[in-house]
This record gives sequence, C-alpha cells and structure tokens, in this order.
Amino acid sequence: MTDNPLSRLLSPRSIALVGGAWTDAVAAASRQVGYTGELLRVHPTRQSDGTTTYYRSVDDLPSAPDAAFLAAPAGDIPELAGQLARKGAGGFVCFASGFDETGTDEGRALTRDLLANAGSLPFTGPNCYGLVNFFDKVALWPDQVVGGARGDRGVALLCQSGTIALTLMFNQRSLPVGYVISVGNQTRLALEDMIEILSDDPRVSAFGLYVEGIKDAGRFTQAVAKARAAGKPIALVKAGRTEAAARTAATHTGSMAGADAVFDAFCRDAGIARCETLATLVETLKVLHAGGPLPGRRVLVMGASGGDMAMTADVSRNLQLEFRPMTAATTTEVHAAVGPRVTISNPFDFHTYIWFNRPKMRQLFTAVLNTDYDAVAFMLDCPPVDRANVDAFDGPIRDYVAVAQASKTRAMMLSSLPDTFYETIREHCTVHGVVPLQGQREGLEALANAAAIGERWRTAPPVQLARPTAVPARVRTLTEDAGKAALAAFGLPVPKARTVPWADAADAAIEIGFPVVIKAVSADLAHKSDVGGVVLNVRTAADADAAAQRLSKLSERVLVEQMVTDGVAEILVGVIVDPQFGQVLVLGAGGVMTELWHDSTSLLPPFTAASVEAALGRLNISKLLAGFRGKPAGDVPALVEAVLAVARYAAANLETLVELDVNPIIVRPSGHGVVAVDALVRIAEKA
Repeated sequence: MTDNPLSRLLSPRSIALVGGAWTDAVAAASRQVGYTGELLRVHPTRQSDGTTTYYRSVDDLPSAPDAAFLAAPAGDIPELAGQLARKGAGGFVCFASGFDETGTDEGRALTRDLLANAGSLPFTGPNCYGLVNFFDKVALWPDQVVGGARGDRGVALLCQSGTIALTLMFNQRSLPVGYVISVGNQTRLALEDMIEILSDDPRVSAFGLYVEGIKDAGRFTQAVAKARAAGKPIALVKAGRTEAAARTAATHTGSMAGADAVFDAFCRDAGIARCETLATLVETLKVLHAGGPLPGRRVLVMGASGGDMAMTADVSRNLQLEFRPMTAATTTEVHAAVGPRVTISNPFDFHTYIWFNRPKMRQLFTAVLNTDYDAVAFMLDCPPVDRANVDAFDGPIRDYVAVAQASKTRAMMLSSLPDTFYETIREHCTVHGVVPLQGQREGLEALANAAAIGERWRTAPPVQLARPTAVPARVRTLTEDAGKAALAAFGLPVPKARTVPWADAADAAIEIGFPVVIKAVSADLAHKSDVGGVVLNVRTAADADAAAQRLSKLSERVLVEQMVTDGVAEILVGVIVDPQFGQVLVLGAGGVMTELWHDSTSLLPPFTAASVEAALGRLNISKLLAGFRGKPAGDVPALVEAVLAVARYAAANLETLVELDVNPIIVRPSGHGVVAVDALVRIAEKA
C-alpha cells in the first residue's frame, strides 16, 4: 500500500501476538489469508517448542514488531502499550475490553493510562476485533476470515462493532472487500482517521461504515470531504435512530431537530448514503465499487415477468428513482427485437417470446444498454445451481454481461430474493463490471442511494460545519421585537410595528393601519399563544384598546404590528446548535401546523439558494407553495431570500446564538414577498 503513518500497522512485515488462546486464532487467520511475514509470540508462561518460540515479554522480542495484537487482561494493557512504544513498534490492536466502554472509574483510569503509555503509537480499540487487509494478506483478527477482494480493488469496511464487521465479512453477496477494520472505543484511531488514511490508497473503491457514535464531527467532516475529493463514496449504517434527542428544546425548531435528524441531514448534505440495513449497505457498496455514484436517477428495469415489473413499480414508489419511458428511437429498436405483441413500458415486461432466441435477446440488450438511462437492470431469479439445470438462466445473463461490457450504460442484474443468484454467475457479473443486486428492495434502494450521492456531488459543495468554540454559560431570550429587529438588520422582512405601553395600543394601531395584531411583550413568554398572549385581526381603535387591556395582565408593554391577510402558506425557519455538528438550519410547516404536521427538514452549511430551495421542496407543505387546488402560488424566491437572511444572522452570531425560531414566516402570493411575524431568539451571555 502507499506510504502513510499507518503503513506498518496496516501492512506489517512482522506481528507480535501477545496473549493466549485468542492470539492462536489470530495466528490461524494469518495463515488462512496467506500472511508471509514474521509472527512473534509473547506469553509469560507458555513454553517454546520445535515450531514456535514464545517470548516472556515485549521487551524480550529480538526486534521491534511492525504491528501487535494485544489479547491480555485489561489491567496489563497500559504496560504492554508502553513496552511497544519503547521498542519502536508500528502500532497495535487492543482486543482487550474493560476500558471506557464500562462507564466505570476503573475503566476510565485504564484508558488514561493506556493513552499516556502508548504515547504517539497508533492503535485500534480497546474493545475491538482487529483488522484484515486482504490486499496485502494481513489478518490481525481473532476469528475466521472469509471473502476479500478478487483483484486489486475493493471496499473498506470500518466498524465500531466487531460482530457487525464479522457479519459483513461473512456476506454471500460477492462484495469485493479490501479492508475490514474494527475501531472499537475509538480511543486513538477513529473512523475519521481510517477514512483519511485509506482515501490515499488507490486500491480502495468506497467506504462502508457501521457507526454508533462520531468521535470528532469536525475531523469526520474533513475526512468525508477528502474521500469525496478522492472519488471514494461512503455508505453507512448508524445505530440509534430511535434514541431521544439529548437536548431539552425551548423552541419548535429544537424539538424538530433531534440528534438523529441532524445526523440524517449531515449524511444527505455530505453525500453519504445512510442505509437502514446491512443488506442495503452491502448492495449499495456493490454499486459504488463498480463505478462510483450514479450520474442520475433515470433507471430502466426489465424482465420477462409482469409480476416482477409490477412489484418493481410498487417497491420503488418512495425511492425517487425516475422510470422514464423509452425514447421513440429506443422503442423502435426494442420492438424490432421483441415483436409487436409486447407493450413497451418502464418497468418493462418483455415476456418470454424470445427467451430461447439468443440473437434476439442480444438485440434487446443492445437496444436498452445504449440509451441515456443512468442504470439498466435485468431482473431475474435463478434456481439452485446444485438442484436444477440453470442453462436457461445462465445463457441470457452471460449474453447480457457481454453486451454490457461494450455499452455506455451502467448495467445491473436484479433478483427478487437475495439468495437466487448463484455464486458463479455473481462472480462472472462482478468481474465484468455488472452489479449483481440481490433482493428487490435492497437493490432498488442501492440504486437510489448511489443516485443521491451522485446528485449531491454534482450540485453542492462539501459540508462546512459552523461550530461555536465555547459552551454558553448563561442564556438570555430576546423579546420578540428585539429578536425581529436583530434579524431584520440581516434582511429578514418583518411587519410594520411599534412596541408601546398597553394604554397607547389604540394610537399605535391607528398609525400602522388596521387590521393589526397585538401581542404581549416579555422575554419570559416564549410561546405567547399558549397563554393567550396574542390577539389577531384587530380592526378598530376600541378593539385595540380592549385587547391591550386584556394583555396588560401578561406584560406592561405590547407589540402592535401590521397583520398579513393574503398568506399562501406559513413556514417555520429556525437554527439550532447541535453539540456535535454546530449550527443546523431547520425548515418546516409553520404556525399551527408545526405540531400537527411534524413536517420539517434540516440542513447544514454552507447554506445556498439552491440548497434552501431543495430543502423547501422536501416539505409536504411545498404543495401549498406551488399553488394547491387553484390557490395562488407562493413567493418562493422571496422565501428563499428570507431563509438566507436568517442564515446570515446565525453565521454572524456563531459564538453567541443558542437557538432561534422564526415561526411563522407568512408566504404571500408570487411577487408579493414574505413577512416574518414572530421570532424567538436565544443568545449566550458571559457569566
């Protein structure tokens, strides 16, 4: 592999195995993958024999090992790490557990001692399974080793769980794997370190991650950007979707942007495919390995079964794949192959009229594989190769692969069930650049994931986190009028308004012009409507005076402002400061719809007009903005500018803004602008 700070650990010429039975398994795994370097055994009591020499300690080794596998009791690990550091080793795998993951003082103390003794020595773990480098035939791994890349390229699987890493290695889906690395507690080397280092390895085609927590979101973001620059896409599974957010939210914005929603937004904006299952992760990685992200979402699926095609349409209904009709030219070519009785569509049931006419089948494949589709999938399920004659299946698949090799379109095979592609045909497809997608839902999800990454890479820059440098000691909530004034200075449109003693409300209303809204003004009233602190549609001076008098029970001063009467839709715009990822912009259905619809989306910086417009399009309420059932369309360009004004305020107040909630921005008909009619801003103050 290329020279890097971890080259000795990842591609060692000598390995010290420190411990008993678990290191026997590592030695067996090393032999299994064909490791040709030196294995040095360390154990305090085992006796040497004619084939194996045991050293009593690391200090007794004749030379510094490039890598070591530590399977000793947790209490011995810090001292062993110190011995390796003094010896000049290249790094180690800490298989032992009993450290930070225990949540005990003893475990935390052992972690501190481990870090202190190891110095700058790189290591994975503690509490990790190790690593396998199939490219260089290295296995620091205390279990069976199967699979691996068939050639000189493959994906890197990086996992916080050793069992998940083992499960992924055991896949029977013909995924070319180059590295399997378990990082465990991420005490020294974390996921971001491995992504950063392996992005420089030309043999790595893509990254597959199993994530339980990000150690350093800033460095992780940088590593993801480096992988993108190197053309190495990332797909992952992250545990914890159902965990409650770790913050107590004071605003609607905060309640809608829980920790998992923020991570979802990060994955989308960073161009990472977040998968629900390990099966979808593997299928997605197969697509990414075989040519990177898809250039677009235009997909053609074909097969000789109407049932398969009907299910394809149903299964894909929420995947944002585009099943565009064939062009007139392609339709003509396909008809020439399949005959006039077949209806041309997409998904395409070409029936079985020509199944045994191989020249006509190749003619069909040539027609569909030389089109402007971003991916073409031939759907077929095969019988068990050891219990049936597969010639009638094998021939069409091999013809399809042969045509695909000479075509310009990304080609896939697709099965309904994950176990109906036998290994020899999977391998034949993989070697020749055709992806054997196993399982209808997982395969279609994989295509959608690869298309989403490609779209993000084409249209948006990498994520650039905006994170304050300090945690606020004390938080103050601005009054509504003060919050609006602060936002208006950055371009947010607000209503004509005056803040006056309650007794002057009628005069202020007359000056502004009816109808007006009158609100109580107090920093302690975060949600005024919940306590009757807002009076709408005030149309006379007498009504204004009466309303203000009622509100005087809540505050001495009231906010009188112009009422917007021609709204098309109400939108929430807010910013929260996530503990890991920093400022996050949140858009959603506003006003009374906020709690009712739970319709929101989050996005991370940089915030652009294009990213904001795309985010608005993800909302269900976007139908109102487009003009629903004869209603006028909303002024979306003005709304986008208003959102960017909020983002500018947030960026300018990075170190002090804790949270803000503009709810709602009323969107008026196209060409008439928008107005922010309520704002709640929370800022940090020095203690």
